[in-house]
Amino acid sequence: MFKKMVFLVSLLMTSQVVQAEIRIGVVNIPLLMQNAPQAADAKKRLEREFAPKDRQLVSQQKAIKQLEERLSRDGLTMTDSSKRSLERDIISKRREAQRAQQEFKEDFSLRRNEELGKMQNRIIEAVKSLAREGGYDLLLTEGVIHASPAVDVTSQVQSRLSSMP
Repeated sequence: MFKKMVFLVSLLMTSQVVQAEIRIGVVNIPLLMQNAPQAADAKKRLEREFAPKDRQLVSQQKAIKQLEERLSRDGLTMTDSSKRSLERDIISKRREAQRAQQEFKEDFSLRRNEELGKMQNRIIEAVKSLAREGGYDLLLTEGVIHASPAVDVTSQVQSRLSSMP
């Protein structure tokens, strides 16, 4: 009899726990990364920072193209030594341009990753803040196949990001 009573009481207690309202939300991180004002600012910073180097690379490519055009245009009338010298110059400039292009890609990638990291940290701050202030028990970000608009809190996080520096 006592065991049955304990069992019933434990069933009642667990049913009350199950009935407690659990607050769950879903955050669309890729949408936030795309639409956050900080993302646009980061993009502008990267463009300003890398624009001079990009212009320099374009200038190098134009110079190489002019040398190639000169070789194809004047190659038949040039002396063999002049022609070989110009060919070596073109090859050398191509190598330099390829190295510069590779450095540019690596530098840009590093800086972009830095900016993405900062952005992700701001999003995490905003999500945690929303969770604390909104009384959420669980906020999900990735791996969600479907979420109804009732649990989608992306717009709330977006507004928090808009107010963050």
